Amino acid sequence: MAAELHVELVAADRSVWSGTASLVIARTTSGDIGVMPGHQPLLGVLESGPVTIRTSDGGTVVTAVHGGFISFADDKLSLLAEVAELSDEIDVKRAERALERAKAEADAAAERRADVRLRAVAGVH
Repeated sequence: MAAELHVELVAADRSVWSGTASLVIARTTSGDIGVMPGHQPLLGVLESGPVTIRTSDGGTVVTAVHGGFISFADDKLSLLAEVAELSDEIDVKRAERALERAKAEADAAAERRADVRLRAVAGVH
């Protein structure tokens, strides 16, 4: 049996995704990080960005995460996000409108959130 890690992705308001994975890629304040089974224990701060989960069955789950924490120990990865949206939950047209509005208003934070949503839908890390 291949090594796997147990992943829990939780937002402030709900459990977003739970399952086993072979790899998780997330953006932290120290840069992008890939976590595989056997990784050294870690605790970090999540930046807004896509989180890509390569599931044990060969699938891929992409979420837009906005802030939070990541911790890993004993092949258990916890992603505790302020806000997290699965890519298939994101309304692309709404995110595109939000991006244009943020650019027009020079709202960098809103622009980043909208960009992260669109990158998650596109599966771009």
